[in-house]
Amino acid sequence: MKRIILILIIFWLNGCTKAMDINIDENSQTLTTHSFQDVWNQVTSDPLTTLPQDKVSFFKLFSWGKDIILEDSKRTLNDHSDVLEPFNKLAHPNGICLKGVWEIHSESRYSGYFKKGSKALIIARASSALSNTRSGDLRAFGLAGKLFPTMETQKLNQETTANFFLIDDLGGTDAKHYTDVSLTNEPDVTTTSAVVKNLLYALKVASAFGKADINPKIRQLYEVSYLGEKDKDNIITPKWMKIEAQKGQSVDAEDFRDELRIAKGKKLIFNIFVANKNTDGKKDWQDIGTITFDTSIVSTSCDHRLHFHHPKWKSDLNHGTL
Repeated sequence: MKRIILILIIFWLNGCTKAMDINIDENSQTLTTHSFQDVWNQVTSDPLTTLPQDKVSFFKLFSWGKDIILEDSKRTLNDHSDVLEPFNKLAHPNGICLKGVWEIHSESRYSGYFKKGSKALIIARASSALSNTRSGDLRAFGLAGKLFPTMETQKLNQETTANFFLIDDLGGTDAKHYTDVSLTNEPDVTTTSAVVKNLLYALKVASAFGKADINPKIRQLYEVSYLGEKDKDNIITPKWMKIEAQKGQSVDAEDFRDELRIAKGKKLIFNIFVANKNTDGKKDWQDIGTITFDTSIVSTSCDHRLHFHHPKWKSDLNHGTL
């Protein structure tokens, strides 16, 4: 039971989606060329004034005998596009998009955009698993991030963006604020009523994602450690990453999307931590940088067009463990 729940909510975090008119070829890797501004222009093109309250449903996983959830999981692993044609998210339907800057301040052993001095533009989507968005409900907060290896908003990418996925607790918590929790790529799992209530949904999604990829317990970070590196033979990737909001930024709001709205001239800052060793349940977290968000938006394209590619599992990653 716990394994089923774990697989399910990892898949929730990773943004299981239903794409319209997308041909799926699990042996292909769809590549696109966009600038940061291209993607952000799309995300902000259709703002919403009322917060959607879309619901997940077991019955949305199928269409006339078609296994949508399985096709989606395969496509998301192979399609590197930043923007898709309009689609419906099957698991994380309600979110808010954020833009800002990823910056690494401290020395570490890690490669790519984990290196000291790395600075990248970022677009992220904060969400809550299942249908719960309001304070008082069990909510599993998640954040999917997309790094553009440049500080030039109009520059076309010469390589695909690097995507990462973080969540607080796979079963959800009663945390009052999004900014109260730590988000990590290997989150805790708590068996809660919200998960048990959706057990049939869990069984189907677990089956589909298990066929598409292996080891859903942790979402690897190598896309970030590969980014900007020409020599792919000497890449060192942290096993774990987490982010935590800096203190004093919490906003009381019923819906987490209202909590994360950024007023003009304000910022929302998260600290970045990485680790590669776990001793007696304690990871060797190192504070290496910040993500500073300066703009937020709830929009149709945020929920229905922005796409985050999921890295396939690699068993041969170099974590630089001493």
